Amino acid sequence: MKKLNLLLAVLLVILASCSGSDTYQGKWKATDAAGNKFEIDFAPKSVTIKGSKGDSTLYEYTQNSINIENSVETYGINLDDGRTYSIHFPIADDESKGVIMGPSGNLIYTIDRKKFTMYEGIYKLK
Repeated sequence: MKKLNLLLAVLLVILASCSGSDTYQGKWKATDAAGNKFEIDFAPKSVTIKGSKGDSTLYEYTQNSINIENSVETYGINLDDGRTYSIHFPIADDESKGVIMGPSGNLIYTIDRKKFTMYEGIYKLK
């Protein structure tokens, strides 16, 4: 019975890792390093990025990692075209703003649930 419970737990973890976390699913206001504004909408297995001119791109993705340290969360995702990104929530216990980073740690977007925010706005002292 213990082996069956362990097997079920492992299967649940594997299935959950394929689709995106509830933490970042939904709509975001995003700003890139140049100050351009976007709207990003994460669904469980796809993400839509809409530019300020109305152009829209849909990507399929899978979540491949979760790291939580001192209540600071980072999620790894793989796009269907092979690119990898990290979604990082740098403020402990605050999942309303964060950053999307490339594989070398470079800033792709800052994200906020309510407003367009630049990088400095995410990391400012309270």
